[in-house]
Amino acid sequence: MPKKKKDETEEKIKNLAGEELEKAAEAESLSSDIEEKKKRILEKAKKLSAKVETTTTEDLKEQVKIKKRTDMLVPLEEYVKNAIYLGTRVVTPDMKPFIYRRRADGLAIFNTDLVDEKLKEAIEFMSKFEANEIILVCKRQSGWKVAEMMGQITGIKTFTKKYPAGVLTNTNLGNFFENELTILMDSWLDRNALEDTLKVRKKILMVCDTNNNSRGADKVIIGNNKNGRSLGLIMYLLTQGFCKAKGIDMKDMPDIEWWTEDSVEETLQADTKNAGAEFGV
Repeated sequence: MPKKKKDETEEKIKNLAGEELEKAAEAESLSSDIEEKKKRILEKAKKLSAKVETTTTEDLKEQVKIKKRTDMLVPLEEYVKNAIYLGTRVVTPDMKPFIYRRRADGLAIFNTDLVDEKLKEAIEFMSKFEANEIILVCKRQSGWKVAEMMGQITGIKTFTKKYPAGVLTNTNLGNFFENELTILMDSWLDRNALEDTLKVRKKILMVCDTNNNSRGADKVIIGNNKNGRSLGLIMYLLTQGFCKAKGIDMKDMPDIEWWTEDSVEETLQADTKNAGAEFGV
């Protein structure tokens, strides 16, 4: 092969190799650039996704809170205002699952969401019985007025001040009463009625503060049963719920303020709550 032609052939090969190398380099560069862009886009998408997810989660949590408050028997403020969430310094094992926290002064605090849920359950449970099958017992003085009002509106037999011994167990007594459900405001103060109900094997709906045991209860309402306003709110909600379930006319039922108003007895009870409640008084 002539030298000139040989040189031209080598030059062409060299040029072709150079072009291929350039193309390969360009392709690699473009590929790297695309991968980098892809990487950046994916990272950006991930960040945006995380942001959307966080926002959605927060929104959902807020919606759940709003729904819970909307579904409550009364606005949360009523539970707080009437101290239904406020317990004692003593917490029994039965009540421990319902405690939200302790205050700096040692008083245990009920979870208000659980308070509301337990009240709903209690109303549903109570509504399975007729008024003439139920007795309500409230020995605590700050609950007498509202307990009697509850009995008057619903037709439920109510015992305040003193529970007559044997009224559920002794058929020879003139005031003997055969019930199916006993509602107790405090298992310590109303223990005679508790024992009688257990003897005749009837159902028990019990209000339990942090220092109460729920022994024998078929259904429990958690809440402050030392405070007149709290007891008033509990009995207001039970009365309202029972009347709605049974179709009882509530036109003469006092508003919530009447049930939860302060009284002289309430003031005295509040002064002695922290000391007496720990000993079941």
